[in-house]
Order: sequence, then C-alpha cells, then structure tokens
Amino acid sequence: MRKPMRRFRALPIRARLSLLVAAAVAFAVAAVSVTCWFIVQGKLYAELDDDLRASVITLKQNQFERVVDTCGASPPESDDIGPQSGSYGQVVRTDGTVCLLPFASASVKVTGGDKAVAKDPDPDSARFRNGVDGDGAPVRVLTTAVTVETLLGRGVANDYAYVAAVPLDSTRSTLNDLALILLLVSGIGVLGAAAAGLAVARAGLRPVDRLTEAVEHVARTEDLDVRIPVEDDAEDEVARLSRSFNSMTSALASSRDLQQQLIADAGHELRTPLTSLRTNIELLTRSEETGRPIPAEDRRALLASVKAQMTELAALIGDLQELSRPDTDQHSGRTRIVAWQDVVEAALRRARLRGPELTITADVHPWYVRAEPSALERAVVNVLDNAVKFSPAGGTIDVRLTDGVLTVRDHGPGIPADELPHVFDRFWRSPSARALPGSGLGLSIVARTVQQAGGEVTLTPAEGGGTTATVRLPGAPTPPPEAP
Repeated sequence: MRKPMRRFRALPIRARLSLLVAAAVAFAVAAVSVTCWFIVQGKLYAELDDDLRASVITLKQNQFERVVDTCGASPPESDDIGPQSGSYGQVVRTDGTVCLLPFASASVKVTGGDKAVAKDPDPDSARFRNGVDGDGAPVRVLTTAVTVETLLGRGVANDYAYVAAVPLDSTRSTLNDLALILLLVSGIGVLGAAAAGLAVARAGLRPVDRLTEAVEHVARTEDLDVRIPVEDDAEDEVARLSRSFNSMTSALASSRDLQQQLIADAGHELRTPLTSLRTNIELLTRSEETGRPIPAEDRRALLASVKAQMTELAALIGDLQELSRPDTDQHSGRTRIVAWQDVVEAALRRARLRGPELTITADVHPWYVRAEPSALERAVVNVLDNAVKFSPAGGTIDVRLTDGVLTVRDHGPGIPADELPHVFDRFWRSPSARALPGSGLGLSIVARTVQQAGGEVTLTPAEGGGTTATVRLPGAPTPPPEAP
C-alpha cells in the first residue's frame, strides 16, 4: 500500500489532480450505472411478475380439475388451447410429480420451494423465482398453491401447486445491452473527466508555473527584481502566494541594497582612520629606519593621533557590530524588565566624564521598561554623547525622565530643518559636523534600539537654540510583579 501511495505522490500535481478527478467521476458514474441497472432489472421483473399473475387469474378452474384427475398419465388434450412454443404451465404434487397443462410446450424444473408451496394450506401463497426449463433455458417462475374441488365431491385437496413461467432470454438480453451501454457511457465519462481534470489542472496551476519559473530564475540569477503579476481583485490561494513572493523578493532586494550600502559606507568611513593610521605609522617607521628621530613634541602628537584614530576605529567597529545584529532582539532571551532611571544615571556618569567642562542637570523619575539592558544603555549614551559633542564649552545640558519620556536638551548650534529627516540615517553626518569625531552611526543605533523596545525617538529644534532629543518608551512607574 505504501509503494503505490509513494508512487502517486511522486507524480506531478497535474497528473495527481487528473487521476483524482477521474477516480471521483468513475466512482460516481459506477454508482449511478449500477443503480440504474438494478432499477431497470426490477422494473422488467415486475412486468414479468404481473404477466404471470394475470395468466394464473385467467386460467380456467376446470383445466386444473382435468389435469389433477389425470395427473401422472399422459397430458390431456385440449380443443381450445393447444401447445405453444415457449409456453410453460404445470401442476406439481408434493412428491414432485409434474403434470403439464395442454398449452405447455416445455416443463420447468421443480425445486424444493415448489413442493413447499404445494403443501401450504393457504390458497393465496405464491413464490417468484428464477429457474430453468427442461432444456436449460432461463425462465421467470411463479408458484402458487392450488385448491381443487373434485367432481366426486371429495372436498378440497391441498397437495398441488401451479407453476407458471415465462422465458427470460429477452429480458436478460435487454439487461445485457443496457449494461454494455452503461459501461461504454461510463468509460467515455471517465475519459472525459480525466481530460477535463487535466485541462482544469493546467489552467489552475498556470500561476504556480509562473511562480516556479520566477523562483528558479531568482535561484539561477539572484535577480530579486522579478515580480509576478497579480490581479488586484484576486483573493485565491495562488494570488496570496504570488503577493507573498513579491513581498519576499522586495524585502530581500531592500535588505541586499541596505547591506551593500552599509558595506560601501563602512568602507568609506574605515578608509579615513586607516589612512591616517598608516600615514602616522609610516612616519614613525621611517624615522626609525633612517636614524633621524622625530622631535619629542611631534612624536607625542603622532602617538596621540594614532591612539585617537584607534579609538575611533574601535568605536566604528562596535557600531557596525551593533547594526549587524538581527532586528528580532526584542523577542530574544536578552530582553527583560529594566529600570530605565538606573540606565539613565549610568549614562549620565559617563557623559560627565566626557564633558567635564559642561553642566549637566538631571531630573530622573522611576520608569520600568522591557528592553535589552546593554542596548538601551548604549542608546542613552549615544544621545548624551551627541549633546556633549555639540554643546559649547561651559554650556548646559538638561536631562529629564518623567512618565516614560526622556528629553535631552543641549544649547549647541542646533540642526537645520532640512537636515532633520536624515539624522537617523546610517553614516549620515551634518556637513558642519564632519570635522568632529564620530561615524554617523550613533543616532541610527538609538533609533533601532528604541523601535525594538516599542518606542519612538525624535529630534526637534529647541527654543532659544540647541536641539531637544525625545525618547518615549512604553512601561510603568513601578516594576511588574514577578511571575510565580
């Protein structure tokens, strides 16, 4: 059983659909044909049974008496009814003796059922059956009990049964012809159903063929610009699959473009510190090789530059690693309930070390969020570093955390309105800030982290100059109860 099923599953979908449709139609046609054949058979046999009943009713009673009185002798002659070809009529005694009626041309083989009817005292008992005559020809038989009141007044004799029969050759020939016709019609119907099923399968699977060709094309050429045409009002499974494929290829193409852009931008950003590092190291190496020492002050400056460039390069690599992480960290095991006020306090301590000449005021209230602690701290640090970087010497930075809203306001030069839409783009840096250290990835990491935590971040110009960074995160002022 498993091998045929395995072979069936190995067939193409079109072939399987055609076979299933053909099998379903064959079953239905077979059921209808068999039912029709049995109904016609029942009707034909009912007509024969009615004819047999009528022949028994119209038979004269004195014929029974004459046959009964002479049963066992030679068949009596009759002037009014003579022998007819294919006519059957006989009386059967309980011991199996057969007495033919005058018009009968052949006898019917007697069965135990006929003898039982002869013994039945009920004169209305009757039994229909199929039998054969003396020559083996098929006949339809009616056996009824006979009540005979003899001429001598001996009362009622119940030891006889009358057997009437009609030939079944014509009826069986009709049924055989009907069976042949039904078989031919069924075969034609099954073949037509298989052809129709194949045509329907081809029409229905045409979109699947297009989808398969598109997938094979993408796998062969890596061309993600392929789109499968779908009607706007189509809502069937194939249309949904085609739309899903188009959405998938669009997402993959966008991801690939972003990846290529990230690689290109990262290469561009890495080139500057690496070039500077190589230049400074070559100066130091050449000084050692030529034996001409660099002045101590210049050497210290070169080493300080190398150290700063190494720090910048390490920060850039860290930012790239952060951006390379998948966007599903909010569903990973690293997320948990975090006291945001503690994260802000830790970030403030780091910001005060980086800007000791600045005045940083803080008004922090408790707020608990679900996020990854290290990523959230990095985001807050990036926001504060941005404020420290653009604040003038001796300036003030105002930090406030209330009801899940963190605001960081600096008093720097601010951001022009035409540059605000780009501040969260990767590697984007304001033309006025390109001389400052940084990779242009800090705010991109902030936006990504906040979005993963279910919040939002914005940068807006502040009244009186400067910029206000606003971070909103969903949460509660008290920690949720621990799960039991």
